Amino acid sequence: MFERSSGVLLHVSSLPGPYGIGDLGRGAHAWVDWLAEAGCKYWQILPLGPTGYGDSPYSSLSSAAGNINFISPDLLVDDGLLRADEVGGTPNIQRVDYGRVIKHKWEMVGLSLTRLTGDLFDEFTQFREREAEWLEPYSLFMALKAAHGGGSWTGWPSELRARDPKTLETAHRELADEIDRHAMGQFMFYRQLDGLREHATNRRLEIIGDVPLYVASDSVDVWLNPELFTIDSKTGEPTMVAGVPADMFSETAQWWGNPLYRWDAHAIDDFAWWARRLASFIRQADVLRIDHFTGFASYYEIASSSESAAEGVWREGPGAPFFESMKRRFGELHMIVEDLGPLGDVVEDLRLQLGYPGMKILQEAFVGDSDNQFLPENYSDDYVVYTGTHDNDTARGRLESGTERYRRQALAYTEATADSYSWALISRAWESEAVIAIAPMQDLLALGSGARMNYPSTIEGNWQWRMAGGVVTSDLGVRLLNLNRRTGRRR
Repeated sequence: MFERSSGVLLHVSSLPGPYGIGDLGRGAHAWVDWLAEAGCKYWQILPLGPTGYGDSPYSSLSSAAGNINFISPDLLVDDGLLRADEVGGTPNIQRVDYGRVIKHKWEMVGLSLTRLTGDLFDEFTQFREREAEWLEPYSLFMALKAAHGGGSWTGWPSELRARDPKTLETAHRELADEIDRHAMGQFMFYRQLDGLREHATNRRLEIIGDVPLYVASDSVDVWLNPELFTIDSKTGEPTMVAGVPADMFSETAQWWGNPLYRWDAHAIDDFAWWARRLASFIRQADVLRIDHFTGFASYYEIASSSESAAEGVWREGPGAPFFESMKRRFGELHMIVEDLGPLGDVVEDLRLQLGYPGMKILQEAFVGDSDNQFLPENYSDDYVVYTGTHDNDTARGRLESGTERYRRQALAYTEATADSYSWALISRAWESEAVIAIAPMQDLLALGSGARMNYPSTIEGNWQWRMAGGVVTSDLGVRLLNLNRRTGRRR
């Protein structure tokens, strides 16, 4: 399924540029060029869906929609929808101010809609017709959210919660302008994403997308399909929620709060809702990383009335029949599965049965003894090795904050000093037997904890890191190219 290769993990939001957040425009195209010239085959991103409270890409308002914050103002100018003096722009700050960005991008979408004419208007009309199954409910959902103060759909009047046809028909009429604006945002998002993917294909670079296991409670997915989730039929509030016990990412059990799937209901129509969801992710990327793959073997169930996430219990997941259903629909899927967690053989047996590569986190190799599963000598070529993920500290940050034993083992294994450690760790990952080696861009830049992307089990202050302008140099690219050549990973 995969060949020996490498890639870099960097979310779109972290790209540099003048508009407060990374986008799908010129900076992304230049980034693709840099990766290709450095001999990499993959650019790994985080989920691209619209985010709600907390700005987490793993808690999206829709499985099918895109995040309009990633729309490039420059490309809107190229399309003749905006003038250059209308796009604003700020210095290249290294933290995303989501409040400012959301307001800025929403205004640009509205202005662009008023100027949509000719061939571009025809494209927009065709897009709405082609994508109507998910686009129209999403646009209505978002318009209704705005009309009700932005709060969760569970706080709407009962007729709207229950999707009463006459009430929805009235809402369509009254909110038509807002609905059109949301549809326009999705049109421009996918138009720009399609252009970026075409550019990546021309450079022989593939994008690894990310598929969260669960959906947000406050999402169009749950509003439209309450029977598929563990929610109260009257209030819409979850009765059972997702989470995990304490693991390598958090010393305490995590309460995610997402409603769980009623897998028996999904199986009735051969997982048709999931197939539609997966089709949206396939449209966005060439390879899919399945987040929390563990949940397909066995998932952690917490009663919403529980006092803590530690009170959860394990339940049997849908297992191989789910993936067999997806294969019947889509053929052989290029997937990487996050098989990390406490279940061991249960998850490993499912992964081996399906033939998907799992994950190893090299940062975790320096806790314990020589039998640590994350040491490169202890895994085979059916794995993807990461120096770290979006949920980890950076390599340098982990070294600096680690125990004395961790520091001693990490530096001894990599034969590095504190200053050379990040690249030494990258080299060990690239030298390993793993079929794909990936490093977050923060590690290529040897950045400390201030560049961390996410602190699991926390809400505020995450997903904000941005790369500084000018740090993606030709010298850095040559260094990565030489490493790819030396380790047989050059594409």
